[in-house]
Amino acid sequence: MKKTTTTIFTSVLALSVLAGCGGGKTNSESSSNTTAPAAKGEKVKLEFFQNKAEAKASFDALVKKFNDANPNITVTQVNPPDAETVLKTRVAKKDIPDIIGLGATDTFAQLSKSGLFADFSNDSLTATIQPSYIDMLKKLTGTDQLYAIPFTANASGVIYNKTMFKELGLSVPKTWDELMATAQKVKDAGKTPFYLTIKDSWTVMVPFNSLSTNIVGIDFYDKRTKGSVKFDSPEFREVADKQLKLLDFGQKDMMGKGYNDGNTAFAKGESAMYLQGVWAIPEIKKANPSIDLGVFPLPATNDPSKNKVISGVDTLLTISKNSKHAEEAKKFIEFMLKPENVQTYIDEQKAFSAVKNVNQTDASVQDLNASFASGNIDDFSDHYIPGAVKADTIIQSYLQKKDVNAYVKQFDTEWDKVANRK
Repeated sequence: MKKTTTTIFTSVLALSVLAGCGGGKTNSESSSNTTAPAAKGEKVKLEFFQNKAEAKASFDALVKKFNDANPNITVTQVNPPDAETVLKTRVAKKDIPDIIGLGATDTFAQLSKSGLFADFSNDSLTATIQPSYIDMLKKLTGTDQLYAIPFTANASGVIYNKTMFKELGLSVPKTWDELMATAQKVKDAGKTPFYLTIKDSWTVMVPFNSLSTNIVGIDFYDKRTKGSVKFDSPEFREVADKQLKLLDFGQKDMMGKGYNDGNTAFAKGESAMYLQGVWAIPEIKKANPSIDLGVFPLPATNDPSKNKVISGVDTLLTISKNSKHAEEAKKFIEFMLKPENVQTYIDEQKAFSAVKNVNQTDASVQDLNASFASGNIDDFSDHYIPGAVKADTIIQSYLQKKDVNAYVKQFDTEWDKVANRK
């Protein structure tokens, strides 16, 4: 769950004033001004702060590989619970990690705008990165500067049990109506179509992102910022109606089940489909290594050409602009971007590479490859919603109360409150 406080962001903005004198520099210029060379024979100690609990072991292995190859540098991974809130608190205390791994979220956008990160706009590392993901980061921050290097991308949609689909004679749905018909066939067979985990508010964002991005579009949120649209509109009400429709096909105790419950239940064959992202696949396979599963885009509309894979920058890598060891920090990022290291990570995490010519070949995600190959992908809507709006809790409450009018009104009210504080 994203948590934001006015106090923290006030402190962030105050810090940006202190850091602002270095704004607009390339990473190489920033490095030359902030790097303090270690004394001869002294080890440089770097903190790598990242927010993905499920990826801790993968990062631990890569950190060890880097440390073994660089005896004069010691990188230590830090991965606290509720990492984004912890990071914002540390920013307020002017205690910023050297290297930071985050998703391309509102937290990253706000911290970037506060001038905390090195500028990679003219860095040679960008030549190895797929341009679409660089463009996503720039669009997110609303600037021409690039404040991080995309490392990996993810995708969300519908994870499905291939064995169950075969037993019931089902094919992958390409439209919303086909998805509803598929769900009804599963229900008629006495099985659960979707395993829903509404207890954990962040999980409700998975179907929301697919519905919102494909129905109203990412630009909806820029228009909402400018005041030209509202959530209380026919377009967004379609999103709201379809969010409720999915509940008709969930298990009875959906409000009391969370992410871990969902992973285990789906692994045990308790539902035909699971509304989650590829990041859940390793956890599902831990519970049932023999499960035959796949992932398809959630078809939000009845026009297959408009039903894009929801994919964004899952992990970006950046450097504190005021790191005393920016040169060594950049060396770590260069190491992480090596094709063999990216391949190791995406193989373990079932993610997708932001680095060119590094491909995800796992059979479980092959249903997504056509969309990636054709460029039929788009970003997560919640990357463009201010964290302080707390979209996840608004949606969680809506799914419990099922009051569409109250839902769209609350979204508009909370959005305006946050806008008025800026």
